[in-house]
Amino acid sequence: MDEIKIREGEEYIKLGQALKKAGLVGSGVDAKIVIQDGLVKVNGEIDTRRGKKLYDGDTFEYDNKEIKVIK
Repeated sequence: MDEIKIREGEEYIKLGQALKKAGLVGSGVDAKIVIQDGLVKVNGEIDTRRGKKLYDGDTFEYDNKEIKVIK
């Protein structure tokens, strides 16, 4: 499982931003499409909200890759 870090001084990262930061999509538009199509899981469940806030310890999955969010 790979990890991405939340920016210093911030409590969370939004799902669309996290997908981009992890290199799983190329742009915000790509993130929006895969999230709205139900292709992304957050903590094991499909989530279709691009603005879903991910906190330290949350995980998300896309394209058979699982990423953990760390502070």
